[in-house]
Amino acid sequence: MPEAIDRRRLVRRHNPVLTSAHPADVLTVGNGDIALTVDISGLQTFPSFHELVPDPHRVVRDGLSGLPEQYPRVFDADDFQIPLRTQSTWGWYETRADRELRLEDATTLYETSRGPVPYLDRMGLQRAGDPIADEFVAGAWYHFNPRRAHLGRLALVRPDGTGLDDPTALTDARTELDLWTGSVRAEYVLDGERVRVTTVADPRDHRFAVRVESGLLPRGWGVAWVFDEQPDDLAAFELPLAQETVWDRRSECHWNARRTVEALTYSVDVRTTGSLREEAVARTDATVLEVVVTLTPSQLRQQDKDGFSAVSQSAETWWAEHWNTGAAVSLAGSTDARAPELERRIVVSQYLMAVNSAGVTPAAESGLTYNTWSGKFHLEMHWWHAAHFPMWGRGRLLERGMRWYHGALAAAKATARRQGYRGARWPKQTDPSARESPSNIGVFLLWQQPHVIYLLELLRGEGRDESFLRAHYPLVEATADFMADFAEERDGSFGLPPPLIPAQESYLVDRATTTDPTFELAYWSWALGVANEWRTRLGLEPSEEWDRVARNMSRPALLPDGTYAAIATPPMLIRKDHPSMLMALGWLPDTGLVDPATMSATLDSVWEHWDLRSSWGWDYPVMAMTAARLGDVGRAIDALLLPSPKNVFLPNGHNPQMPGFLTIYLPANGGLLAAMAHIATAVDQGAELPDGWLITSEGLGALPRPSALSTPE
Repeated sequence: MPEAIDRRRLVRRHNPVLTSAHPADVLTVGNGDIALTVDISGLQTFPSFHELVPDPHRVVRDGLSGLPEQYPRVFDADDFQIPLRTQSTWGWYETRADRELRLEDATTLYETSRGPVPYLDRMGLQRAGDPIADEFVAGAWYHFNPRRAHLGRLALVRPDGTGLDDPTALTDARTELDLWTGSVRAEYVLDGERVRVTTVADPRDHRFAVRVESGLLPRGWGVAWVFDEQPDDLAAFELPLAQETVWDRRSECHWNARRTVEALTYSVDVRTTGSLREEAVARTDATVLEVVVTLTPSQLRQQDKDGFSAVSQSAETWWAEHWNTGAAVSLAGSTDARAPELERRIVVSQYLMAVNSAGVTPAAESGLTYNTWSGKFHLEMHWWHAAHFPMWGRGRLLERGMRWYHGALAAAKATARRQGYRGARWPKQTDPSARESPSNIGVFLLWQQPHVIYLLELLRGEGRDESFLRAHYPLVEATADFMADFAEERDGSFGLPPPLIPAQESYLVDRATTTDPTFELAYWSWALGVANEWRTRLGLEPSEEWDRVARNMSRPALLPDGTYAAIATPPMLIRKDHPSMLMALGWLPDTGLVDPATMSATLDSVWEHWDLRSSWGWDYPVMAMTAARLGDVGRAIDALLLPSPKNVFLPNGHNPQMPGFLTIYLPANGGLLAAMAHIATAVDQGAELPDGWLITSEGLGALPRPSALSTPE
């Protein structure tokens, strides 16, 4: 029997350490529902140094004629920045426009076999600040609103209350994120004095605690809570934000503020062991200063007086339990030179996902670190953010966010009903309101629809009881009803009709004709079979309609070389973006629709011919999961470590994608963890490890199995 993994040693040998300032070198503390990102000072002292810089190579296009080309570029960390933000699952605001805008003005009617169907597609690929044609103004506003708010910032300030601009003022710096305790510890010299800072997030409350030790403090230096301007201006038609802050002095060491940004109002409570001699600047005559900041979307309740030590101890206890429970994977003993880097990515990714992607709503693609796509969450990405939690024995962190779907069910049913379908059609890009965001891509995606079933099935497989099934069955039923109704019968088999865009979004210009994407066909079959299994477990008769569709899905199209096409209609396959046809076996278990030998040849073709410049960070886990399902563990490991500009992981564990916009891409981190679960499972089932590799795993959960009720007839 293998020796138990020394989890503390495994985790701590990958603590991120910063010794010099870089715009992308930041560290984040948080609890899944609120997070605070710090720079090398251990605080949020140098915001301008970390602000996003527009990519000079980016060509502004609306995307209506296809995805923008991605030009060859060598990865350069200096192309990327990560802003310093404090964000939460509850902090959202909306702008005002200089004209009346209606959601209906973002709608186009598409002709289908069942008649005209409305889609909210009057929106291009604009980002904040791009020029926007008048015809897209309504769609753009609803696409970018509401936005996730930046709630404020903790910064080191001079005796006169001004902030610092240049991080080179800090010398002899060493800033470490202790993954085992969830705390950042910074040490450096500033203005001739040694400074030590410890920053930590409360694991259960929306609260942060900081301890500063330095001879600077008796000289008048302090720690300030700063309300920055919201950074996400969209366009000229937006009016300036209405903002207001009202401070209330409760005592010399306790102040709170009521902050308003348009319709968003929230409270900030600041307590210190020193004194708050002016609004939110904590100072002391001693050499030690502690500050605790609590944020809440409602009126402040009577706060307990727990200080830094209590918050720090609570975090240490929570994180130790987190690491000691669930799964662990160690690559110790491997002689392959790449093993330490892969193990580092695995460990740090677990931390980043717990901090950014384990809240009460699905996560944004950049989590709670900073806004991409206005901080909205993308439901087709929910799998990538959270499926790994039950795979790694931590399903409770996924279960938090699954509750959101119950509140969103009415909106999803309304979307389906408006389009003439039964059940619930889940949006692609949305926010806590569950309102669909207009998009010329997102509203046509289908692959988020079965995710609810997949994620709930992962949780069920972790050992949930019948009460869990009964509580969540309404989501399964509404999802399956839409899926069965959307599928269209043709000559005794069922296909997926247009308009649609598959997971590989390269076919957006063909959305009115695209039919039967390979991955989505297999996903429909498997998920409808699982939905019927839920009925059986609850003592209900299986749905004949679900069963008929599941067993009779069309078989995926083949290319002339015998490999799988991405879609069944021209252009059949574009070798860019996501190789989504691989997901039909790998990401999914065997459905009977996919031939393993054909999928193996398809993986070979992707490996040899795919344009990796246009890939995304989760495409490498896709390749790895398919290889693992096929029993090729060596290729699965190679996929996770493929040299590509889109497959680089920074010292803090983040995976950059697009300069000037997307420096962090958490679906890549979550995908890596899911892929490692597939790899470890393949090894446990007898797959051969390549020379130089040793994988030791503990506590991994079971992967989804084939559905007995979806085997094609």
